[in-house]
Amino acid sequence: MRILISNDDGYLAPGIEALANALASVAEIVVVAPDSNRSGASNSLSLDRPLSVQKAANGFYFVNGTPTDCVHVALTGMLDYRPDLVVSGINNGQNMGDDTLYSGTVAAATEGYLFGIPAIAFSQVAHGWEHIDAAARLARDIVLRRFDALPAPYLLNVNIPNLPYEALRTVRATRLGKRHQAEPVIRARDPRGREIFWIGPPGATRDAGEGTDFHATAQGEVSVTPLQVDLTHRDQLALLSRSLA
Repeated sequence: MRILISNDDGYLAPGIEALANALASVAEIVVVAPDSNRSGASNSLSLDRPLSVQKAANGFYFVNGTPTDCVHVALTGMLDYRPDLVVSGINNGQNMGDDTLYSGTVAAATEGYLFGIPAIAFSQVAHGWEHIDAAARLARDIVLRRFDALPAPYLLNVNIPNLPYEALRTVRATRLGKRHQAEPVIRARDPRGREIFWIGPPGATRDAGEGTDFHATAQGEVSVTPLQVDLTHRDQLALLSRSLA
């Protein structure tokens, strides 16, 4: 198996190093990741400037762009083969519910999925990298499942509690929960007195009921959510057609 690995925390992040080490024992891997932290980049592509690819001392490749840039460059111009799987992470913090729309971790996996390649995004629930080796070992277990019963390509979003490996026994299929509206921006002044704004924290969970990713991880379970990219609001198609008639 040949696996392309990326992330949004940057090529020096402990999460991608742990993930690469874990998967290197079961697959041929190549790591192409951003040169710095690109959290919240979502699915953005850099169209206003050229991108460069460099190789680090640890063998990872890094790109001066977004997570989507990394996977796009790797698949369309850098690699001379088609990977069997695209894996993203392990992210420093959860990507659940509405967060998946903004997540660079999920975006890197989504880019692989859009190219017809099965893809998995991995995140730890809490920040700080506690038990990251356990999360990487669990990620390897999930990759080895191969999910042959799912139509290819598939796109999976995995959130792993920060627990020892022995405690990560239950892996649950879930749906995305929902958050309340995000908190307001934080207004401040830069050193020159100009007004600046920091994006505020995400809203509290609104739908964290049984069956959601929020509920599963709160119980100490690993959450696996199948995602899709089709944004068409099918229930409104007939209403819209009548409105346009």
